Amino acid sequence: MLGEFLRARREATTPAQVDLLDVGFRRTPGLRREEVAMLAGVSTDYYIRLEQGRERNPSDQVIGALAEVFGLGVDALAHLYALARGDLPAAPESCPPDGAVDQVSPHLIRLMHSWPQTPAFVMNQRMDVLAMNPPARAFYGRGLGQKPRVGDNTLRAVFLDPAVREFYGDWESTAQSRVAHFRATAGRNLHDSRVAQLIDELSERSADFRHAWARYDVQAEHSHTRRFRHELVGELTVDCDIFSLAGAPGQQLITLQAPLDTHSAYALDTLCREAF
Repeated sequence: MLGEFLRARREATTPAQVDLLDVGFRRTPGLRREEVAMLAGVSTDYYIRLEQGRERNPSDQVIGALAEVFGLGVDALAHLYALARGDLPAAPESCPPDGAVDQVSPHLIRLMHSWPQTPAFVMNQRMDVLAMNPPARAFYGRGLGQKPRVGDNTLRAVFLDPAVREFYGDWESTAQSRVAHFRATAGRNLHDSRVAQLIDELSERSADFRHAWARYDVQAEHSHTRRFRHELVGELTVDCDIFSLAGAPGQQLITLQAPLDTHSAYALDTLCREAF
């Protein structure tokens, strides 16, 4: 798995990103192995052994150098360390059993239902929806023309539902971010049968998912801005915030808000009123 990660990140890194001239024919996209080795300060033979899985114990210095070459963020660096140290996937006994992360606190549900102008929902590390408040049901239901349900998987919807592709203003960027988030949050639990089944299903049914998964992007989302094409209120831009829940491993609370005194704020307020 370490070799697969390094190869994927090498192919996703362009010469321009590391200030190299792009000269000569390249059989594959991205950097050449000898270029990565030079930039990381290791021999080409040593780097090739890393990619081929014949060298499995790179030093912290080598890991740090490769992370710098590939421009890895905090989550991707942690993922690389886990791969290099043999900590991925985690042992089954160290993680919650299936279903243990699916119970949402009733206090949180009551809090979410007290937000009449803020769509909010909770999902687990597999990106299954565990709870939604009425504004969230109105926002997604009226936008997609279908009733969202607890138990829906947001990653499956992004790649397999044609309506979702039209709903997002920048579907490609959203899809890549969702996969990177999924790998950061669930990638260490590949022993979880439902995680593995979801990956297998999407790999079989979606070429876009296969391509995104093969990139080995690892980046948990926290706050970001999304554009939507909503059938009721037209285009709007909302700020999405993702909060990890203390005391509920793997659960995340997602809230949607819009900048005050904007068309998007008015549109979101209109949608939220539809919920009551």
